[in-house]
Amino acid sequence: MKAGRTLQELAGEIRRQSETKRDFLADTRELTLLDGSELHIGSQGEFALRPLAHDQIADHLEIPRRYYDRLRSGHPSLLDANVNGLMRATSTRRLVRTLDGQARAYLSDRYRRLDNEELAEAVLPVLGDIPGLEVVSCEITESRLYLKATTARVVGEVKKGDQVQAGVLISNSEVGQGSLLVQPLVYRLVCLNGMIAGDSVRRYHVGRQIDCDDALGVYRDETLIADDRAFWFKVRDVVRAAVSEVRFSALLQQLRLSSEGPRLERPQLGVEELGRRFQLSEGERDSILRHLIEGGDLSQYGVLNAVTRASQDVPDYTRATELEALGGTVLAMDGPQWRTVAEARPPIPAPKEVSR
Repeated sequence: MKAGRTLQELAGEIRRQSETKRDFLADTRELTLLDGSELHIGSQGEFALRPLAHDQIADHLEIPRRYYDRLRSGHPSLLDANVNGLMRATSTRRLVRTLDGQARAYLSDRYRRLDNEELAEAVLPVLGDIPGLEVVSCEITESRLYLKATTARVVGEVKKGDQVQAGVLISNSEVGQGSLLVQPLVYRLVCLNGMIAGDSVRRYHVGRQIDCDDALGVYRDETLIADDRAFWFKVRDVVRAAVSEVRFSALLQQLRLSSEGPRLERPQLGVEELGRRFQLSEGERDSILRHLIEGGDLSQYGVLNAVTRASQDVPDYTRATELEALGGTVLAMDGPQWRTVAEARPPIPAPKEVSR
């Protein structure tokens, strides 16, 4: 599992961002793209656009990404004309989220803000109250916050000498890149791999339209605050449940069964089948195959461990977490799905044309 930041570093960055970020709710007629790189917001000034905000503007205005990027890199004035013309024509309200003087997200006025400082305030005290719990990895990227914790109090053996611990992954995006998630995590002690096993709770950042007297400011009303308070209480309960012995026992039994089923008949072809099914890069396939061979376990359990071990080889924290979740997806494969991997065959060559 990739280390990321320390918990203290994460908390410090959350505090820093909470002090510097600002939100603006504005009609698109008050927004102007300048030189293909900055967004002018009414009387608030100019904000350099981050790549994600560019993508969200293109999607909202239904400008093909390839065309948008071509204009952005080579014809910024033409991009300005396209974007500003469509913004004037559509006349809708958008929520622009800024950080450090840059526009980081361009979102619907129905976007529900469940921010990282609120998440930290809700769950860190709960994590501190769980016996034996330790934060083993955390990070805050351009698009998401991740916090992964395990407890030494809830532990079991998949096979003799192969111990795993219960854990939890909490993740959130402030910029429209997915919902707030609380998911069970299984931490394998022999190699310090983490496997993410499905969703315990998922909260989408969608709500009713934001109401605000000032067209260039965003305020919370009492209804939103009360609703959020109830939700954060639910999150706390789900975090506790994710590391409960009952939940862990069910996952442990599933892991044991995965170690006893059909083995890969052709490891390389099995990994290629996984790559096709889950759109793995060539480098990721090579890494999984290498760890699979080194581990010497060709069962479903061995494959999911090779996948989660390969997550440590990728430089990007978000992609590493996706591979940890893919380990959970491999575990969740039923019999017929797993057999397509275990019994993967080489493709049948096309028949040669016979010359006449």
